[in-house]
Amino acid sequence: MKDEDRVREAAVEAVRRASVVCRAVQAKLVDASTLKKKDKSPVTVADFASQAVVCSVLERHFGDDAVVGEEDSAELREDGNRSLRAEVVAQTRTILGDGVGENDVLGWIDRGGSDARSGRYWTLDPIDGTKGFLRGEQYAVALALIEDGEVVFGVLGCPNLDRDGKAGALFVASRSTGAHMLDLWDDSDSSGTAISVAQISTASEGRFCESVESGHSDQSESARIAERLGITREPFRIDSQCKYACVARDDASIYLRLPTRADYREKIWDHAAGKLVVECAGGRVTDVDGRELDFTHGRTLDENRGVIATCGPIHDEVLKAVAEVRGS
Repeated sequence: MKDEDRVREAAVEAVRRASVVCRAVQAKLVDASTLKKKDKSPVTVADFASQAVVCSVLERHFGDDAVVGEEDSAELREDGNRSLRAEVVAQTRTILGDGVGENDVLGWIDRGGSDARSGRYWTLDPIDGTKGFLRGEQYAVALALIEDGEVVFGVLGCPNLDRDGKAGALFVASRSTGAHMLDLWDDSDSSGTAISVAQISTASEGRFCESVESGHSDQSESARIAERLGITREPFRIDSQCKYACVARDDASIYLRLPTRADYREKIWDHAAGKLVVECAGGRVTDVDGRELDFTHGRTLDENRGVIATCGPIHDEVLKAVAEVRGS
């Protein structure tokens, strides 16, 4: 089996299995009172269990590969979090089997603690879209493989995103095979269908895709940019890296993540997989200044500010409008 085939097999297995545990936690632990009480414990359980599941699969297939993940087990190991730790272990066991011990789970979570910035490594967001998860709406499991600073393989598991009238879409992207959408829950769907971005030539024909949460991007700036570009369609608001998937499959054509603070730098796991899905579907992704995203600085995109993803031909037009609005 070629290395790329092994990568695809492992990454798809990992994201599918993690998506199953996330869906189960969302169904079991999230209800109307969760959001009212601002109780984040369900997403915490799912975050840790998802990372443990993904890292266990990667360890089995590629034991020497580093993983740059969002979580570590320090919080779980605290004496005051015994019940939380027990729930994480219980949820992980539903996927990996009853023989899995607490130390196994904590060890897999800590495999995501690497600060790799060169060579070959994976980056993982076990649940991207915390508030979407708690609302019972959109979130994603995002996994990408980076080699020498280039994202070469990406998988997005979107448990609540519609695919052919059913919830659950899996997006797989590589430079050699393009971008495809698969059934997230059906292991027999190994090829899926090819997806491609919107075929438009001017930005005025486009539609924005932006975060539900205004704290993630400056939506007032986005509105001014849309006006400058002549865009009249209402923005498509959705949580998580599902936005990248929606640009890749032509639900929208522009995704802006505009900086809300001058000192903020994006985390690599928030963008690596989604970036590749859009690019392999024919789109383009840069920061707000038009620079390529630079994955050679550890856990953050230190040399970039914000993110712009488009269907491609309109990218320079969007960059110009962003510069004009932000400059004013």
